[in-house]
Amino acid sequence: MKRTAVVLVSLLLAVAGTGAIKDPDHPNFPAPRTYTMATEEADTQFWVDKAQNILAHKLQTYNQLNTKRAKNIILFLGDGMSIHTVTATRDFMGDSSMQVSFEKFPFTGLSKTYAVNKRTPDSATTATAYLSGVKGNYGTIGVNAQVPKYDCFKANDTSTHTESLAKWAQDAGKWAGLVTTARVTHASPAGVYAHTASRSWEYDGEIVKDKCSPEINVDIARQLVEWPVGKELRVVMGGGRRNFRDKTMNDEEGIKGYRSDKRDLIREWLDNKRSENKSAQYVWSKKGLEMVDISKTEYLLGLFSDSHCPYHGDLKRDRLENSDPSLSLMTQKAIELLRKNDKGYFLFVEGARIDMAHHSSKAHKSLEDTEEFSRAIELARNMTSEEDTLIVVTSDHSHTMSLNGYPYRRQNIFDFAPSLAADKLPYTILSYANGPGYSKTFSSKTGRRDLRQYDTQDAEYRFMATVPMGSETHGAEDVGVFASGPMAHYFSGNYEQSNIPAVMAHIANIGPFADDKL
Repeated sequence: MKRTAVVLVSLLLAVAGTGAIKDPDHPNFPAPRTYTMATEEADTQFWVDKAQNILAHKLQTYNQLNTKRAKNIILFLGDGMSIHTVTATRDFMGDSSMQVSFEKFPFTGLSKTYAVNKRTPDSATTATAYLSGVKGNYGTIGVNAQVPKYDCFKANDTSTHTESLAKWAQDAGKWAGLVTTARVTHASPAGVYAHTASRSWEYDGEIVKDKCSPEINVDIARQLVEWPVGKELRVVMGGGRRNFRDKTMNDEEGIKGYRSDKRDLIREWLDNKRSENKSAQYVWSKKGLEMVDISKTEYLLGLFSDSHCPYHGDLKRDRLENSDPSLSLMTQKAIELLRKNDKGYFLFVEGARIDMAHHSSKAHKSLEDTEEFSRAIELARNMTSEEDTLIVVTSDHSHTMSLNGYPYRRQNIFDFAPSLAADKLPYTILSYANGPGYSKTFSSKTGRRDLRQYDTQDAEYRFMATVPMGSETHGAEDVGVFASGPMAHYFSGNYEQSNIPAVMAHIANIGPFADDKL
């Protein structure tokens, strides 16, 4: 398959020959024939005017700070959404000068993501930090650092349990809900309502595998249905049906459950609500979600897949657009239900598959999911008022993907860099420090592979990786925090990830950080 980037590389070699580049650290390649410079960018006044506009906006923002209390608070979590991911998504959307929706928010900060016992965290310990204000050990959820991962007993001591933004909101009479593209029992959403020594204990069988008792340790799915915070979540949407039904039961799509206790927790959830004379709806498809009468619904449970929801780009590629809801649609429905409460609400929304695509070195899918995450945030901002609704956007941790080489402006982000490497072979603009993409990068017989044999535009392509790993690892650097709404200026600066829920709670005047608790 002929590729623009390959043609470009050949052109460069023809122009430059094979001799040494005068300045190898900062090479100056001829512009590709396909590149057309935006005329206005060649004019000094363009950049002066742009800076003037930005300055005027900042002056207006700082002179008119919104110091009101937040009636509603929404936390958007881009799982694994590193700064590099945000930058690459801009390029994926069309150009480096573009902005994803939340980059237009007036205030930005950085949070430090380390766990108590690890420099590079996972999605479990970080969920405890940004949802409850306490850092714990790697792999644990909703408990402090007195609980080691896999401990069969210490997490049962309620003095080790942390309280989440959802609980603080519920205690204040607000409604709470969660939306995710992962299983609703997965690490990040579980931080809203669960307390466990292991993120893997999503159903009873996983507890048994780790040689602990499912009677002593309540699995995460049961906690969602049985324990106070989970039971009172007004909206729960995502994937993970298999963790709620016994392995002898088939779900709506004929897929068997994972449980081994003969229970159907979805049926129990419905029965419990109806026994309390509460209007509750369970849906498992996009059509079912669209048909829900929000005006007559008090509780909504949507489980749209046996495991994780599809990657956003796969909705179209696999013709799932009519069967599976997008993150934007789930977010819309959640806000429509929660805003019925006059006292306000807390909503947690996770773009989970940004992270999962990175783990597979599939950068294309990660950027597609980041773009959809951005759309969901823009929709939420348009559905709410900046006067009374605080929206905070952040990530739990980073990944090892980087943008490298000297790509041309507006060059396809999935292309090869303009020059060949020292081994006379091309390399991609995007690459990972480690991961399964290693097999596409190196051969035990020939060394580095000639990447021209692969279609790097394919969404399934695994991008270059330096170290062979079955799954690419997280990164340890700080992640961005973007805020809009009441007292959003509190999110400027660099701070602990555990500060995020403290500030959100203070702005909403709920929980241990309310005015009367300070």
